[in-house]
Amino acid sequence: MKKRIPALLLALALLLTTSVLAAPDSMENFVKSKTYAGQFSDLPADSPFYDNVAALYAYGLSVGKEDGTFGLQDTLSVGQAVIFAGRIRSLYRTGDAEAGPAAYGGDGGAVYLPYLRYLQAEGVLGTELDGTYGTPATRAQMAHILASALPQQVLPTINADLVTQAYASRRFITDVTEYTPYYQDILFLYRAGICAGSDAAGNFLPDQPITRGAAAAMLTRMVDPSLRVTLDWDLGDLWSAEGTSLEDLVELGTYIAAPANEEELEESVRYMLAQGSDTLVLQYPSMTASAARRVMEQALTIVKSYVEQCYNTVSCTYTNDGTVTLTFSAASAEGRLQEYRTATAAAAVAVHDQMWEDGIITPDMSDMEKARIYYTWICENTVYDYGADDVSLSHIAYNLFQNGTAVCDGYTGAYNLLLKLEGIPCTALSNTGHIWTVAELDGTQYHIDTTWGDSGRTISYDYFAMTPEQSWNYHSW
Repeated sequence: MKKRIPALLLALALLLTTSVLAAPDSMENFVKSKTYAGQFSDLPADSPFYDNVAALYAYGLSVGKEDGTFGLQDTLSVGQAVIFAGRIRSLYRTGDAEAGPAAYGGDGGAVYLPYLRYLQAEGVLGTELDGTYGTPATRAQMAHILASALPQQVLPTINADLVTQAYASRRFITDVTEYTPYYQDILFLYRAGICAGSDAAGNFLPDQPITRGAAAAMLTRMVDPSLRVTLDWDLGDLWSAEGTSLEDLVELGTYIAAPANEEELEESVRYMLAQGSDTLVLQYPSMTASAARRVMEQALTIVKSYVEQCYNTVSCTYTNDGTVTLTFSAASAEGRLQEYRTATAAAAVAVHDQMWEDGIITPDMSDMEKARIYYTWICENTVYDYGADDVSLSHIAYNLFQNGTAVCDGYTGAYNLLLKLEGIPCTALSNTGHIWTVAELDGTQYHIDTTWGDSGRTISYDYFAMTPEQSWNYHSW
């Protein structure tokens, strides 16, 4: 004989089961309780919204229209958008799509009112949409209604860096600006993979009415992480330094044939470097051996402040009519310096581009953060060359990039090159036996010594971003 369970006990058992399964404030409450099997006659299998509309039905968030269609191209009113958001919020919070709004209804008002009051009580919405609930919702209004429907911790920003770069470059999402209503909500949904845009440029069409098909896509991406979109926009040409040469990194100077002081001589040296030349011809009314030597030494000091250019020696010829010819090279070059310079630039560009491609460096970083990343890279990828003599390749950045060994001018040259590829102003400073970096990071001058940072078993950041006073305390020898 079969035992019968009294109806009251069965109902209680079902209630207890439901309560156990429903966890407060949990994405696990989004469960597909139904199976979509062609219930909507206007939803072809090849529709771009098929998976989303089918999921909306399966999650119990929509049963479509009375005529058996979903109405893919029909518009959604602001009130209807509020109803969907209220159901999503309540399902997340309580495990029941109607439990939250139910506490705010019963007065015979508009259908959307309990959902609106619930969302307002939850702090999701305010009164900013008053007067619009019966009108078609714009895409911007839909973004605003959904942006806070779930806590941000359950909507990880899977596209954060890409959207930041794309939006800042004005290459993507170009129809959204800071003057667009709810633009921050729109960008958040892109970052979270809820929105992907309406065309190849990711445009959002914020002022257009949202269709039920497009709304289904946004709604189901809110509740189902597997439907969220990882954007694949190509921004490589925005951050890539490919093709940059050493001469491109020098601010163009003005050629002055007869520099009267060090500042004017630097103008002429910069002019030479920016032309990619290694020879500077000056013309004075007359010239003596001592005067020519003085010009040569001053010019070499200036060139060494551009240590990333790989020049560390100079030869000088002069004639009685005052023509002074300075030819710059590196003691280790053996006639191959231009080859080395080209290889150095290419290697540095490869490091720079890899940093960006891997997301190690992002556009929202400060100069300080970028400079520290490159400081770490230099120290991790270089070994000090204790066997270097005066004509070793370790004196130029080329050897650090190609062979991983350097002495102080090689360290500093490579580091300054990487900083300049980021647009960070920097120079090299030296005393009688050492050279290091002086950089402007976020508007403040700092001294940075990668060589000493790499002098122990572990990287020392004591020598990163030193004040000038700290630096000279270390370097006053």
